[in-house]
Amino acid sequence: MINHNIMLKLEVNGDLMMTKPDLKKMTRQQLRSYVLAHREDDDAIEALIKRGNAGSPKYLFPQTEEDVQQMAEILRKKWESNQV
Repeated sequence: MINHNIMLKLEVNGDLMMTKPDLKKMTRQQLRSYVLAHREDDDAIEALIKRGNAGSPKYLFPQTEEDVQQMAEILRKKWESNQV
C-alpha cells in the first residue's frame, strides 16, 4: 500500500493531472511493491536498481586472471545452488 504522505501531485496550468509517488521518500520495500504494481514506470525501476540491496554480497570487479577464476567459481556455485 502506498502512503499518501509520499505522493507528489503533478499539476499543469493549475489542473491536477495525476498523482505519482515521491520515490525518494519510499522505503526500499515500498518502492519494490510499487515497481511490481507499476512495471511500466521506468523512473521507479531505475530508483530501485540504484538503491540496491544492503544485504547482498559485494564483489570487486576481477582485475587478474586469478580473480576471474575465483569469480567463475563463485558463479558456478551460485548456479548449482539454484538448480532444483
